[in-house]
Amino acid sequence: MTYFGIDIADFSWTCLRDFDFTSLCSQTSIIDILKLLFMGVFYTSLLISLIKGSSACGSNRKNWVFLVVSICCALISVAHFSKGLRLRNQQSWLGCIFRAFVWLSFTVSLHVQRNKWIKILNTIWWTSSCVLASALNIEIMFKEYTIELFEILQWLVHFLLLFCSFQNLGYFVTSQTKPEDTASLSEPLIAQKVETTQTQLGRATLLSKLTFSWVNSLLRLGYSKPLGLVDIPFLLPEDEANLAYQAFMHAWESLVRETSNNNSKNLVLWSVARTFYKENILIALYALLRSICLIISPLILYAFVNYTNTTEGDLKQGFSILGVMVLSKVVESLCQRHCGFGSRRSGMKIRSALMVAVYQKLLKLSSSARTRHSTGEVVNYIAVDAYRLGEFPWWFHIAWTSAVQLVLSIIVLFSIVGAGALPGLVPLLICGLLNVPFAKIIHSCQSQFMMAQDERLRSTSEILNSMKIIKLQSWEDKFKNLVLSLRAKEFKWLTKIQIIKASGSFLYWINPVVVSTVVFLGCALFKSVPLNAETIFTVIATLRMMAEPVRMIPEALSIMIQVKVSFDRLNTFLLDEELTTVNGYGRNIKQSSVNAVEIQEGNFIWDHESVSPTLREVKLEIKWGQKIAVCGPVGAGKSSLLYAVLGEIPKISGTVHVGGTIAYVSQTSWIQSGTVRDNILFGKPMNKTRYENAIKVCALEMDINDFSHGDLTEIGQRGINMSGGQRQRIQLARAVYNDADIYLLDDPFSAVDAQTAAILFHDCVMTALREKTVILVTHQVEFLTEVDTILVMEDGKVTQSGSYEDLQSAGTAFEQLVSAHKAALTGLDKKYENSSDSGIEFLVHPEESQSFNLTKSQSEQVISTKGQLGAQLTQEEEKVTGDVGWKQFWEYISFSRSSFLFCLTMLAEFAFMALQTASSYWLALAFEIPKVTSGILIGVYASFSFLSAIFIYIRSFLAAHLGLKASEVFFSSFTSAIFNAPMLFFDSTPVGRILTRASSDLSILDIDIPYSLTMVSFIAAEILVTICVIVSITWQVLIVAVPATVASIYIQGYYQASSRELMRINGTTKAPVMNFAAETSLGVVTIRAFNMVNRFFNNYLKLVDMDAAVFFHANVATEWSILRIEILQNLTVFTAAALLILLPRGSVSSGLVGLSLSYALTLKESQVFWSRMYSMLSDHIISAERIKQFIHIPSEPPAIVEDNRPSSSWPSKGRIDLRALEIRYRPNAQLVLKGINCTFLEGSRVGVVGRTGSGKTTLISALFRLVEPSRGDILIDGINICLMGLKDLRTKLSIIPQEPTLFKGSIRTNLDPLGFYEDDEIWKALEKCQLKDTVGKLPGLLDSSVSDEGGNWSLGQRQLFCLGRVLLKRNRILVLDEATASIDSATDAILQQVIRQEFAECTVITVAHRVPTVIDSDMVMVLSYGKLVEYDEPSKLMGTNSWFSNLVAEYWSSCRKNSSPISIMKMECK
Repeated sequence: MTYFGIDIADFSWTCLRDFDFTSLCSQTSIIDILKLLFMGVFYTSLLISLIKGSSACGSNRKNWVFLVVSICCALISVAHFSKGLRLRNQQSWLGCIFRAFVWLSFTVSLHVQRNKWIKILNTIWWTSSCVLASALNIEIMFKEYTIELFEILQWLVHFLLLFCSFQNLGYFVTSQTKPEDTASLSEPLIAQKVETTQTQLGRATLLSKLTFSWVNSLLRLGYSKPLGLVDIPFLLPEDEANLAYQAFMHAWESLVRETSNNNSKNLVLWSVARTFYKENILIALYALLRSICLIISPLILYAFVNYTNTTEGDLKQGFSILGVMVLSKVVESLCQRHCGFGSRRSGMKIRSALMVAVYQKLLKLSSSARTRHSTGEVVNYIAVDAYRLGEFPWWFHIAWTSAVQLVLSIIVLFSIVGAGALPGLVPLLICGLLNVPFAKIIHSCQSQFMMAQDERLRSTSEILNSMKIIKLQSWEDKFKNLVLSLRAKEFKWLTKIQIIKASGSFLYWINPVVVSTVVFLGCALFKSVPLNAETIFTVIATLRMMAEPVRMIPEALSIMIQVKVSFDRLNTFLLDEELTTVNGYGRNIKQSSVNAVEIQEGNFIWDHESVSPTLREVKLEIKWGQKIAVCGPVGAGKSSLLYAVLGEIPKISGTVHVGGTIAYVSQTSWIQSGTVRDNILFGKPMNKTRYENAIKVCALEMDINDFSHGDLTEIGQRGINMSGGQRQRIQLARAVYNDADIYLLDDPFSAVDAQTAAILFHDCVMTALREKTVILVTHQVEFLTEVDTILVMEDGKVTQSGSYEDLQSAGTAFEQLVSAHKAALTGLDKKYENSSDSGIEFLVHPEESQSFNLTKSQSEQVISTKGQLGAQLTQEEEKVTGDVGWKQFWEYISFSRSSFLFCLTMLAEFAFMALQTASSYWLALAFEIPKVTSGILIGVYASFSFLSAIFIYIRSFLAAHLGLKASEVFFSSFTSAIFNAPMLFFDSTPVGRILTRASSDLSILDIDIPYSLTMVSFIAAEILVTICVIVSITWQVLIVAVPATVASIYIQGYYQASSRELMRINGTTKAPVMNFAAETSLGVVTIRAFNMVNRFFNNYLKLVDMDAAVFFHANVATEWSILRIEILQNLTVFTAAALLILLPRGSVSSGLVGLSLSYALTLKESQVFWSRMYSMLSDHIISAERIKQFIHIPSEPPAIVEDNRPSSSWPSKGRIDLRALEIRYRPNAQLVLKGINCTFLEGSRVGVVGRTGSGKTTLISALFRLVEPSRGDILIDGINICLMGLKDLRTKLSIIPQEPTLFKGSIRTNLDPLGFYEDDEIWKALEKCQLKDTVGKLPGLLDSSVSDEGGNWSLGQRQLFCLGRVLLKRNRILVLDEATASIDSATDAILQQVIRQEFAECTVITVAHRVPTVIDSDMVMVLSYGKLVEYDEPSKLMGTNSWFSNLVAEYWSSCRKNSSPISIMKMECK
């Protein structure tokens, strides 16, 4: 490069003799002097630090940017040195050597920063060099000299040095920390973070708030290490859920008071509007400013093209236009970012308020309302509707600003082309009107889609909660097909939505083409303005501004329609019936009451549509300290009586008064996910003495000792990894520890053996609760002699009441119950009579037997079948960390087998881009072709544009199908994986985790990932084309564009490191919210009974705030990155504009100026949109990642093994051989069954007994292969069942499980899910299981409804339905696993008789706690600690001092002890 004949390669001191500051040579000399000065200071400082021996500052490991820049500096140094050697005989060689030394010094400085002073010096040096080099080069361009390529390359490296200086200051990377510092500091900081860290927003300065710099510390931490939940700061108090909820409820209550019953106004919508309107006014102001700045862009373009058309350009005028552009773009960026941040923040508060409102309503919901809103639906209100309404502010502001932007664009269009714009309004109006039917169709499809999704999720939730019975009955295919059929309905609507959206994208792209073509024709016809560069490119730029609102308005309307549906659903839920309460929990507490419980003339009903009340004419007075027993046949209303005391059952008439606090033990145990200790304490502070006493009296000491983690052992969801007895005793311990005034115990002894029941009754009910008022519902007649009053119920009425002796003399209903019990005892007597004298003596005087006392102490010792694992059963949710990379995106495409489809989509995109670019170049160059008329100009442009629109439709259509195919493949694989998963997976995985993947993650997979993936690909291509177009006109823009793009990519990566972890954490914070709500829904009666509503509410608030904090910081991080990327891309736009001003007049045609600027103005939006889409895609792909985690879970053995299929008549005999059977639940865990060897002969009745947790249920699980033997074999009729398919095995076995399970549907579908049997057969089965009369009274008969989980039937009735199932199947092997635990003795005796008759030739295995149930078995198996201790005929075992005889003795002793001599004599006389 030459300046006035002086070569700047000369060593520039010669220019100082004739110094002139305006001379480029003199300026170069000054720069050389400054370089020399910096080098001198640098090497001096380096020498001093070496002499002092100071340690290196920070880590010696440099990042890749420093390495790349140092290599570039070294190469430039080598180039200068080579040039110097080549010119060594000329004067300029010294200048080359000097510059070589300067660039070598830069290389050294990048690698040597021994202390912070050198670091600061280097930062100043690199920054100064870049500024001086830039100033010199810009002046050269002003004076219209040429710049050599080598000089441009040096300038680019100067920009890289500037970037390194920013890194030195810590703007883009984390400060380096020594490993030893990390080791000493990280733990305390992490420990304190949970308690003390709050978001920096509250302490941020105005500038920090403006630029989102207050989040720097979190991003810096996220860049240095993967973020964890403890790293996320708390929200500000003003953003917390409680404050938002209180404000919402204030508005809600006010509106409820103002609104009449007939008013159809949506109260949720208006409450949200009243609560959050103030903050949204400021957001609206930002949005309006942004729209105004955006619409100025076409006018700036018009001014620029006009300016370049002038022959002598005034630089002042040019830079004035540039100044307006800079100001408008800066204001636009700031307003847009703060509008987005404010909208998301406001949406977060709305979401939190509604989530909390739904949860609070759940805690107050009446029993009838709970039947209308299943657990799955309530979870959906939170997971789908509340989250969708969190997006409401964002889309609301998008909707109205799009309308404003559209109007302003039309005004600008008229100002540019005048009357020529009028014809363009017609297609614009048509396209706008076409959006209306589109919106209606999408609304209809969206509503149907959401309804189908609700139905699928409800069924999925129910199936997951009942997976054990599904596997036992081998119903996986039936229920899998049910889920797939429900998904097919959902998928049908999803397909329609996606195809309609693809058509909408065609409408979006064809709209500007048609409108611009018509406007150009209007200009040509009306001759309102000439069709020159400024007109054409301004019109195109304006129409581009109009295209966004035209596209966004229907999308916003679609979202707003979804929002309206969600508002309506939440409005219906929040207005539903609550408990009619006095104290807020359904019962009237009178502390001064003489009676503990008092019911006067009470009539209660569950279903208001029912003909007769559930409970009739209840009159009840219970004194303080009394022990009341409630007994009666199945379905008599015993549990309903407890619900009446709790205030849970709707009252028709009468009064209920409760005199104190209540503790409640439900018939179906409700256990929370958490530790054993948490479940017992139930939110109360730890009192060690009371806690240990509660454990002792509930016979839990040995259980807890056997658990690998003691009382800190994690209980799986719904207590799934505990035996039924353990769950029931934990429930009882919770009640005892609560130290309430009144105890309501709903059949707490049904799930434990006779001796444990006796211990619980005497040690817990009669001793620990001796001063308490207890109402005990029980089928154990043997305990009735010790209570103060017995209530006998029949058909919803208290038919008898009094002491045991009084009721015995009265006869009737109570007599029938006792008779059945006595009959069982008589059977035992007969067995004893056949025993030896020593046996009789032992039985008559058991308390004197040392052996018995030993057994009693052992009765407290039980083994934990699943708690002995080395690790906790329910593990923390797995979360992948680190960079997602492109691998995950490609795996999404390859897993769905859509690679070819993706390639076709990209080809369509490239064709579209090529045609779009061709149409733009045609407009720019056509003016220079003399023979091109307006008609040809418009015709060629329209042809290119129409063709491009067709390709965009093809692209959208292919992209929609790609997404649909991926959804189909992922869902089918996920569903198959879940149904094929072993039972241990469901034992250790909370249902909430699976449901989150089946709901929100799948929703993202359905809609968001296909859109994000295609947009990222398309916009990347668009950015590349845009830069190429700009560079083709003003190549000098590369000087800024390349560093800006590199910096943008770096910022994107820097931000993404934190963003992806925030989204992963968000995936794990959302599931606990749903899980907690689901658990609350199932246990709300217990929560209200214990008066724990406030505690659960506060815990839920914490979970919501935790979820919101992650969401909040993820959003602010996004705005942080986009603002900085916008600034960098705006620099490229400003540079392009400045170059167009500085270029000599006429060097670039006005058409190319218009083309360059029109593309430059879209660059920022494209880059920002790409950054946002890429961030969204990286976040969304985590949902695919989470679903794939469950797709790849190990599956259980195959359903059918073709080479080992048994014959259709198998098993023909029913003989079962257990050979050295060993069972463990996980590899390396303790054995649960230890070398069992025995044979169950064909057609025999085998009773399996043992203490609670001895391994009885595990034996049944092994028989059905819910858990695979770790060693040994099980043979049925000589065939090893471990070699055959699970379906072949399980369909040939029948079971009545310990926990009776019904599904939502009808009685018919519950008895015969597979539809194999005729109605006559079903009625016969109902008759045999004592349900024919009950079902016959129902109006729907076999089609009568069964609510979620059989909630509208008593537990006993549910067990009878399960008996009905096996009566229909009639397999050769029947297993009864505590099948009659929840029914009275009379019904039990009848059913045992039915089973004996119906399954006379079958092998019947009975697991029971009631000794009479197994006493007439052919063989008895006794298990203890997982070992087979006895296996023989009952009569032989009772003739010796055996384990079984001890068990019988305990039962007999308990019955004799609890039966008065008078009652026994009366019974014997009768």
